[in-house]
Amino acid sequence: MRLPGKVIIVTGSTTGIGKAIAQACVREGAHVVIHGLEQEWGSQVVAMLGPEHAALHIEDISAEGCAERLVDLALSRFGRLDAVVNNAAAVVSSNIESTDLAFFRRVLEINSLAPFSLIKAALPHLERSRGCVLNIGSVNAYSGEPNLFAYSVSKGALMTMTRNLGDTLHRENGVRVNQINPGWVLTETEEQRKKEHGLAADWYTKVPRVYAPAGRILWPKEIAAAAIYWLADESGPISGQVVDLEQHPFIGRNPPKDQSTIPDQ
Repeated sequence: MRLPGKVIIVTGSTTGIGKAIAQACVREGAHVVIHGLEQEWGSQVVAMLGPEHAALHIEDISAEGCAERLVDLALSRFGRLDAVVNNAAAVVSSNIESTDLAFFRRVLEINSLAPFSLIKAALPHLERSRGCVLNIGSVNAYSGEPNLFAYSVSKGALMTMTRNLGDTLHRENGVRVNQINPGWVLTETEEQRKKEHGLAADWYTKVPRVYAPAGRILWPKEIAAAAIYWLADESGPISGQVVDLEQHPFIGRNPPKDQSTIPDQ
């Protein structure tokens, strides 16, 4: 086992990438705090992992005090805290015309400021355990697609925070901070989002090769496999690093529209 006895908070883990990361953590010997907005989905995840291995907290990650409540739950249930995975995010379509300040602030609150808040709340306990933070970003952080404006900016902010805190917290507190930038991942919410855009139920089997040279997009379990390395002691002193997990060479930006019939990722 690669995470024996570790206690890890995984935000946004009632579904998708976060759920896959939580599952992988428990398989590797960790206890996890499951977090999300969906009580039913969260209860199902805890039941699958076993209540002896997982605790559940349902709340908007950007709510005042949520970060502290997540940390308190980890400590009260499992007695310590070794890692935080900032995975919860609002994946929302917008461009400059459709983005107003209220919408922009909301996206930044969830995708950039809430991770900062959780890191700050967890820091004294992570320092005690010589623990780590893993931020889940996006390849869109580099520039972003035209219809993912606010989301892309928020992930760019998260990436800068990872670089900054990966240096300062490692140097001053002994806490490593790293980030994974996934590309296009076949999560439950992504399946639903594409259906809402009018695509057929099997749209993911027809992704153009320009986006998916392998003939498919990524699976959550493949992101989770990479996450375990950064959460485990085997990653050693490495901090402040951002790793892109994608199969095509477009750095966070789509090619011209005439090369694809698939809408924004």
